Amino acid sequence: MMTRSFLLAACAALSAAPVQAQQVDVGAPAAPDAATPTNGQADTQHRPRTPIRRARDTSPSALIGDTQSAPPPGLIGDWQTIRTRLGARGIGVTARYASESGYNIAGGTRKLLRETGQFDAGMLLDLDKLVGLTGGAFQATVTWRRGRNLTADAGIDALQQVQEVYGRGQTVRVTQLWYEQRLGQRVEVKLGRTNPGEDFAVFSCHFMNLSFCGAQPGNLVGDYWQNWPVGQWGGRVRVDLPHDLYVQGGVYEINPRNLDTGFFLWRLHGATGALIPAEVGWTRGGDDGHVGSYKVGGWIGTARGDDVLLDVNRAPRVVTGLSPLEHASRYGIYATVQQQLTGESKDGKALTGLSMFANVTQADRATSVTDNQVSLGLFYKGLVPAVPGDVLGVAAARTNVNGRAAIADRLVPGTPVRDAEYAAEVYYSIHPAAWLELRPNLQYIHQPGGIREAHDVGILGMKAAVTL
Repeated sequence: MMTRSFLLAACAALSAAPVQAQQVDVGAPAAPDAATPTNGQADTQHRPRTPIRRARDTSPSALIGDTQSAPPPGLIGDWQTIRTRLGARGIGVTARYASESGYNIAGGTRKLLRETGQFDAGMLLDLDKLVGLTGGAFQATVTWRRGRNLTADAGIDALQQVQEVYGRGQTVRVTQLWYEQRLGQRVEVKLGRTNPGEDFAVFSCHFMNLSFCGAQPGNLVGDYWQNWPVGQWGGRVRVDLPHDLYVQGGVYEINPRNLDTGFFLWRLHGATGALIPAEVGWTRGGDDGHVGSYKVGGWIGTARGDDVLLDVNRAPRVVTGLSPLEHASRYGIYATVQQQLTGESKDGKALTGLSMFANVTQADRATSVTDNQVSLGLFYKGLVPAVPGDVLGVAAARTNVNGRAAIADRLVPGTPVRDAEYAAEVYYSIHPAAWLELRPNLQYIHQPGGIREAHDVGILGMKAAVTL
């Protein structure tokens, strides 16, 4: 079923196209050959790079990342020069399995080892080469998630999953099926099955804890801002401005049926509203060792949302038991920063040295149970000169439970009052082979679930990826 549907989706690509812009990602490992920087293979929310080459573009667009360089060789390499010949015709293909294993050495109700993973296969068509349509491309991607959830099975009950790749249904789904077109030198339009986290508040997924993975708004209000691997109808227009500035806006359907676990190509009914994000940003990149990205944005969701505290009569609904007060819209704001601090860079990619990131998101307090999140972290590349392509990552985050939701907790005798969850993670990424990436990690979670009385949690983990 997955193979047949994927081939049908790929064949449909012959009707349209995007110039895939480069996303700034200071944490992506450099290839063992530093002259050929690569995207992180174990970044489960972003597609591995394809062999399609295009003019350099440092804009932080959707999921392919850097399309100007060759991908990692992969387990099967360029067998029979198939990838080379396809790339010459404008066809880039990728496949990967990413695995996340964790064992809770402290905390939870029982000690368990759990593994979960994601297989994804994708095709990017460069329609300039394929059919002579300048500035266009088409992306089709199918994902399959499988495995068990340590957060739930071990009774950790954290606000943010300790294995970010688990979730949204352990099923096969069409994650991407979109067309993107460059109009002139400054305008880029994208339409199709996509998700807001591909283009807005974009952030990498190198860590294993969800607090440091993907577009941060989706971590707080995931019932209507749905990140990878969920696909939904949507579109985005981006305009590049002078001095490396850009502005962009988008519209995406809010449709609970997109979370159904049965396989489907798309849904045409069931939408409850629209998500409308907007973003302004500035990027810089080159060979001067100062790669950076700065973004601020916000969103409005037109689907109705339940009040976290009040009922239809504006009294606490945990006391009255009445239906919740409904709000006509939901909203929030965010900022995300990535900046290389030391070391070398090439073609807009940080190759060595120290880089930092900071993500901050605030959702509306009327409808959001978790209403804000702050995460900070560092990446260091080249820590051990004898280990090419190594990366040390360190991060900490705070996920806050809405104070209005905490009021509701206090009104129910015996209910733990939620506050905030604090998470930290350190990992070390290595490439034993060009097609294999290993990231052993250690996580620490204070007040899991935001509950002060809960025991702290320690997780020993391994995030790994095999590129085919």
